[in-house]
Amino acid sequence: MKRKKVWIPIVTMVGLAAIAMLVIFLMKDRNVNMASTDPQEMPVTVQKAEEKELTETILVTGEIVPEGEQKVYMEPDKGDIIEYKVAENQTVKAGDPLFLYDSSKLNVEYNGAVRERDLIKLRAKAEEAQIAELNKQIAAAKKNPSSESEAEIVDVNQLTQEKVQLELQYENTKSEAASAQERINEATNRKKEMTVVSKIDGIVVKVNQNIAKSETGASEPVIHIISNSPYKVIGTMSEFDSVKIQPGQAVVIRPKVYKDREWNGVVESVSQFPNEDGAGGEMMGAPSGGNVTMYPFKVAITDDTSELRQGFHVSLEVKIVGTEKKPVIPHSAILDEDGMAVAYVLIDGKIERREVKTGSMNDEWIQVLEGINKDELVVIAPSEGMYDGMEVTSFDEI
Repeated sequence: MKRKKVWIPIVTMVGLAAIAMLVIFLMKDRNVNMASTDPQEMPVTVQKAEEKELTETILVTGEIVPEGEQKVYMEPDKGDIIEYKVAENQTVKAGDPLFLYDSSKLNVEYNGAVRERDLIKLRAKAEEAQIAELNKQIAAAKKNPSSESEAEIVDVNQLTQEKVQLELQYENTKSEAASAQERINEATNRKKEMTVVSKIDGIVVKVNQNIAKSETGASEPVIHIISNSPYKVIGTMSEFDSVKIQPGQAVVIRPKVYKDREWNGVVESVSQFPNEDGAGGEMMGAPSGGNVTMYPFKVAITDDTSELRQGFHVSLEVKIVGTEKKPVIPHSAILDEDGMAVAYVLIDGKIERREVKTGSMNDEWIQVLEGINKDELVVIAPSEGMYDGMEVTSFDEI
């Protein structure tokens, strides 16, 4: 029993020694690992800042629309439509008749005005002839003024008075004839309006013959025509894009219904005024945060649009080429430190922290307007442990 008690402390001491050696080994290994991950010992990847005219790609979205369209609504004051002159999918030219209103009442009014005018003209001709006859009689009575008697003088005065009265009546008759002609002209114009014509060259996309007549008119058009000119694209872009995109710039158009297909176009206009609600609108690549005002734009499609349809949604790509060369670096070289853009530059084996001012960018590069010069070695993807003045023993240059 006594021999067993002696072995117990010995085993305990051996176990404690083994544990101590294991702890020392682990601590040593940890220290080795920590030393190997010291930022000064880590390889750093750098790249020279290049000067480039940066091409920025702006993406917006839009909708395909016709060059123009005409929607014709029913006008209740013109009566009923009695005849349609076109059908759906029919091609029309400007001036072609679309449909006719019932003009029977106007025809009666017009014919009555024409008859009245013709009667007045006949009366005017008779009065004109009477005036001419009186002029002859007065001239005959004044033929021999030296032998005029009292009776002859009285006769001349009477004829002159009759002529004056007749001339006044003739002027009134001419005025009546002019009024009758005005009524005819008005009726003629109203008759023309009873035939509704196309105002554009295009295609009839809708003929609605079942619209109910009401005092206020109908909410749907009777005839809908779209221009058969090449389609265009309309949409809205953010205030940030509107100051960069100018008329005449080339555009690549990609309809969402066609994969891997594109059409070429050109920016036709960018409005100086925001759309009606001043904000919103479908947009790609919009800056996040805050309110963004949207501005309407229009793009002309320069390729054949026969395979496109009104209402197709498209994405548009506009490339903006910079006007001057500036140093550019990869996006990964920029860190955001408390709202400040920061980059790290390797100079003579040491890291130098730089606060930089950035400009335009594309998918790969970002312009540096201040803080970095051409050919300086910029650290790509700097680590969190990197600091100003840190020594670097090894680096890789891309």
